[in-house]
Amino acid sequence: MDDKTVKPICQPSSGIHIVLPDYYSPSNMGLLDPNTSDGRVIFFLPWEKVTLAGTTDSPCEVTAHPVPAEKEIQFILKEIRGYLDTAVDVRRGDVLSAWSGIRPLVVDPNKKSTQEIARNHIIHVSPSNMVTIAGGKWTTYRLMAEETVDAAIKACDLKPTKPTCQTMGLILDGGHEWSPTMYIRLVQDFGLENEVAQHLSRTYGDRAYNVGRRCKLTGRRWPVVGKRLHEDYPYLEEEVNFAITREYACTAVDVIARRMRLAFINTQAAFECLPRIVDLMAEELKWSKAEKKAQFDEAMEFLNKDMGRSVQAESRNVPINFSVEEINKYLAQFKVLDKENKGYITLPDIRRQLKSHGDKVTDIHLHEVLNEVDMNRNGQIDVGEYLQFMSAMKTGAVSSSRFAKAMEVDPQQVKVNVNRSGGGL
Repeated sequence: MDDKTVKPICQPSSGIHIVLPDYYSPSNMGLLDPNTSDGRVIFFLPWEKVTLAGTTDSPCEVTAHPVPAEKEIQFILKEIRGYLDTAVDVRRGDVLSAWSGIRPLVVDPNKKSTQEIARNHIIHVSPSNMVTIAGGKWTTYRLMAEETVDAAIKACDLKPTKPTCQTMGLILDGGHEWSPTMYIRLVQDFGLENEVAQHLSRTYGDRAYNVGRRCKLTGRRWPVVGKRLHEDYPYLEEEVNFAITREYACTAVDVIARRMRLAFINTQAAFECLPRIVDLMAEELKWSKAEKKAQFDEAMEFLNKDMGRSVQAESRNVPINFSVEEINKYLAQFKVLDKENKGYITLPDIRRQLKSHGDKVTDIHLHEVLNEVDMNRNGQIDVGEYLQFMSAMKTGAVSSSRFAKAMEVDPQQVKVNVNRSGGGL
């Protein structure tokens, strides 16, 4: 900035992360391989009861919204197959979320070699005493600040009131009364579920008591308080209110991604929670109907683009590659589900099939089951979408599908048309 002839020192480098189910890694051990098939580093870590896998150092252009590429996701999946037992089938459908980030690698101007890239931060003082801090990462932010201030003090002969940095050992908000067993008090004092109490303790420290005091009665014997936003994850509705009133959350994206980690852990679960989160925020922040829609749409765009949900949907468009027998079987199943011969399956068809299994589900769950397959979002599943989905299930592009489980058809109901048994569509 003080010398326009100096060459830029920052070199943007993208890294992509994918999230896989927890059974892909031990709960207390990670792995880092600095020598993958293309020379990049790959890591494999347990995180938030899921598995985080990723790679770094791919040259890129700077953009405000980096998007994960399918080829990078496939590269990570290919690499991690070499670390797992051959009995483990690494499937594209196991990817719960994916995102890309840009890291500022730097050429250190303090060194003679202009080719050497610094993975850590660098501090440079120009002849005019301008102090530059570049590179680094979130996990070293405190040290970066300390060393930058020290460099400024030395370069400009400043006179600090304290002899040394005061942030070393500083206890962060929530850490003053925290202990590893604090969650037990949350269970005992408030009647929270064990898993929820552990989550609140890890996330908020001693501020978890504040969240616990906000929790409303469930109306059940156990847990006494604390309504989950999603049955599979320990996030509570009361955390939305806490995020707004105590952590300055202003948007739905703030909540699902920057206060909670649900968008990073599982984009489908975040999508399923989003309407309720928007309702809770609207009540607290007095949003109009127009603002609620704008917040929902903005959050959906974030999930689809930034968190890889749209890439995941595109990955399901695998070639339909069935044998004659398989095609006939799936067409016969479709016909059983489509009793009225409409040419498509709708919510009433799904409800009827679930009822035949003895299952009772809410309308919200019915819509979630339908949306797994309804790629056109028109409220209908046609034959093409049905076969496409079944093909994605076969190849592993989709896994653990509620729709596939719900639509299991009694073999006695399936009758293959003998006139079509000779082949094809």
